[in-house]
Amino acid sequence: MGNPMEPAAVEPGDEAHLVRLAQAGDKDAFQELIRQHQHGVFTLALRLVNDREQAADIAQDAFIRAWRGLPRFRGDAAFKTWIHRITVNAAWTFKKRAKRHLASPLDDASPLADPTLSGNLERAGENLELRERLRAALDQLPRPQRTVVVLKDIYGWSHGEIAEALGITISAAKVRLHRAHHRLRDHLGGER
Repeated sequence: MGNPMEPAAVEPGDEAHLVRLAQAGDKDAFQELIRQHQHGVFTLALRLVNDREQAADIAQDAFIRAWRGLPRFRGDAAFKTWIHRITVNAAWTFKKRAKRHLASPLDDASPLADPTLSGNLERAGENLELRERLRAALDQLPRPQRTVVVLKDIYGWSHGEIAEALGITISAAKVRLHRAHHRLRDHLGGER
């Protein structure tokens, strides 16, 4: 048996237990939470700012904010949802600091569709073309609309979650999404 003063070995899947340990100051437990969520946090940041270096900085900032805010985490939402909200806020803070108002292209690291399609090369080519057209259409959106599209259509967040993360009303989140979808349809020539 191990030392009774040491925490028991934690299974990687036992997130609630890891959160409790991290809230009690266990840095190893928090490191495991980082390991489990680092890819998702980085990918979300990358989709929001389209710059790998900036996304890495945002992800790091998000985890620092999470560590500092962990004592206030009540578990009302899943840890993944909570860390993603922190990531969105960190990205918005970064963008405000950088005072960048122009939309930038989505990076190749954010695939919108699977180009393989079970080996069907013709369909894969069509899918790749559609992905590129969608990426170009997303590039045309203002950042606030693009952010709402990424969170709603790619990550599946509710309007309420988006509103809370961005500090806007649910109505504003719906309006941004509606306007973004309208612009996307216009850019894609009315295709669905």
